[in-house]
Amino acid sequence: EVQLVESGGGLVQAGGSLRLSCAASGFTFDDYSIGWFRQAPGKEREGVSCIVTSDGRIYYADSVKGRFTISSDNSKNTMYLQMNSLKPEDTAIYYCAAGEPLDFLRPGDFGFWGQGTQVTVSS
Repeated sequence: EVQLVESGGGLVQAGGSLRLSCAASGFTFDDYSIGWFRQAPGKEREGVSCIVTSDGRIYYADSVKGRFTISSDNSKNTMYLQMNSLKPEDTAIYYCAAGEPLDFLRPGDFGFWGQGTQVTVSS
């Protein structure tokens, strides 16, 4: 059974940092691309970052380039998102997802999803 479990969300002041983790099980980790997505109330779910675990290719949304860093530990089937210089507009539920996408930041191209973890950035 495929499972993706996010952790590491919380409340942080603007300018602060958080590190999110995504623990995967039930499939071969490096057979899939693993991505981070987020959804704020009343807004569409959007891609944040994605890593192709087999070869390390990485993609970022323009809004987080230079602030967020994605990485993976394939031996632990775990992916991370280091978030620095956080802004109030980063506030959202953050989801981990796995798939074989054509578009690496498009939510509809990913088939397996975690339950999400809340990130709140105060001003």
